[in-house]
Amino acid sequence: SSNDQADVSCWKTAFNAPNRGDDYTILQALFSLDMIILFLATTCGIGGTLTAIDNLGQIGTSLGYPTRSISTFVSLVSIWNYLGRVVAGFVSEFFLMKYKFPRPLMLTLIMLVSCVGHLLIVFDVPGGVYVASVIIGFCFGAQWPLLFAIISEIFGLKYYSTLYNFGSVASPVGSYLLSVKLTGNVYDNEARKQMKALGISRNDGEDLDCHGVECFRLSFIIITAVTVFGTFISFLLAYRTRKFYKGDIYKKFNEDAKMVKTEMSSTINTDGLPEVKAAENGINHAEGKGAGNSLGPEETKAG
Repeated sequence: SSNDQADVSCWKTAFNAPNRGDDYTILQALFSLDMIILFLATTCGIGGTLTAIDNLGQIGTSLGYPTRSISTFVSLVSIWNYLGRVVAGFVSEFFLMKYKFPRPLMLTLIMLVSCVGHLLIVFDVPGGVYVASVIIGFCFGAQWPLLFAIISEIFGLKYYSTLYNFGSVASPVGSYLLSVKLTGNVYDNEARKQMKALGISRNDGEDLDCHGVECFRLSFIIITAVTVFGTFISFLLAYRTRKFYKGDIYKKFNEDAKMVKTEMSSTINTDGLPEVKAAENGINHAEGKGAGNSLGPEETKAG
């Protein structure tokens, strides 16, 4: 059937990717090395910052910050998350248009900066969680517009709505691996060690409480290492796409816009011609110049 043939053709072309900037099919994009690199990089970068945000309350409590300060951390993350989204989109577009600065390289720099926030938690710098909240909130927000812009520029807009959602999957995957499996288990193990050292037994269903920097130190050392790995992966994507971003990445859209404009103008001209001709014929008929309206000289004399 035609549907089976379409499926076969989709799978046949899955590994024959077009040029960057052209419209990829969904399978071509998913099997593209560029998409795999981008997914790994954002899983590391977004996963690490999201883990810090999710555990901000417990981090503050473990490090001895008062409840009021913990509320401040949450507010700082929210504000700088918003600012990160706005600034990253604007600044990356400015540098791209003026200096041909690759957008994946901007993503690389953002991920590198986020490592500073993670290390402030690792070393328990006095008041460091305030600064970490600002850095991590900004970097978390800044990665999203860069991710979606890169997807639209490299893989085209034809299946952007689907590929957009595939890019979003990096967030829950990274959060599950780094927050649930890593940070949660390290926190619980450290809490059990502290309870055992104090000779305290835990009742069924009772939450584990951990105090001190050791509750999160190992987790955030690993998260920092993972983010550095993601930074390297992101830089690899920037290197692979450097020629693409040195060119005019909006050339295709400008050409399409001109083509549409030309087609519209030609359609208007074509549709208008019969009306003009009809109007001219009407004028000719009104003046007595139409076919069959003129009288010969003999007929005039005979009258």
